[in-house]
Amino acid sequence: MSTVMLVTGSASGIGRHVAESYYRAGHRVVFADLSAPRLEQICAQLPTGTGGAALPMAFDVRDEQGWECVLTETVARWGRLDVLLNIAGYLHVDELLSTPLAAVHHHLDINTKGVIFGTLLAAQHMRHQPTGGHIINIASLAGIAAVPGLTLYSASKFAVRGFSLAAARELAPYNITVTVICPDAVQTPMLELQVDRPEAALTFSGGRILTVAEVAAAIEAARQRRPLEVTIPRYRGWLAKLAGFSPTLSGWLLETLRRRGLRQQARQQAVRQAKLS
Repeated sequence: MSTVMLVTGSASGIGRHVAESYYRAGHRVVFADLSAPRLEQICAQLPTGTGGAALPMAFDVRDEQGWECVLTETVARWGRLDVLLNIAGYLHVDELLSTPLAAVHHHLDINTKGVIFGTLLAAQHMRHQPTGGHIINIASLAGIAAVPGLTLYSASKFAVRGFSLAAARELAPYNITVTVICPDAVQTPMLELQVDRPEAALTFSGGRILTVAEVAAAIEAARQRRPLEVTIPRYRGWLAKLAGFSPTLSGWLLETLRRRGLRQQARQQAVRQAKLS
């Protein structure tokens, strides 16, 4: 029997890759994002004959009434919601003192409140299902170790991780699993915003950029095993947790990592230029 899934951020990046992959695997997928025309275009281009079903639904994750409408429509259409994937996200790159105040609202409203609204309202439906459900929230390694240069993004992802870990304990008695996934930098449009910004050098300090396919594979593994938390790659996750355990002592690493990130940014810029020429 196919799984019923709702994937936010389905118009690009990780969300689109995940939603399309699950559709091709024969699942019933709600493609959710802000732009109705974009979602309809994406769904119209999906191959037929996979056994899957796609439902494009445009809404704003910041809008709790929008969440209620989408969840109600999903359950009315397919009888249940098995998996919610909170992937939609926002990032504004600026030094803290140059950051517009609107960016504070966008980070917390989209990255944090959007995940909280989705988790809470989806759980209200899942708690009445005999099979329960699974909620997968995408945080970041920046939600484990603070990242100067991406201060607001880091704060919003710390909140996502903390909320997810606590919600997992509260929802477990209702047979609802919550998994938080914390990836390193991923090759997405969000990463492109950071390539030319030295403030974001720490984003590139891992030396290798993850692909959306790698994150999708981690999501599928989490869907099968239902862990509490996943870090990608694992060694960077341990490094982030070490830095988070002792922020004062880890401060000496920052300059080394920043220089490494700047070199990686330069390589990314060169690759982009080569593609354009």
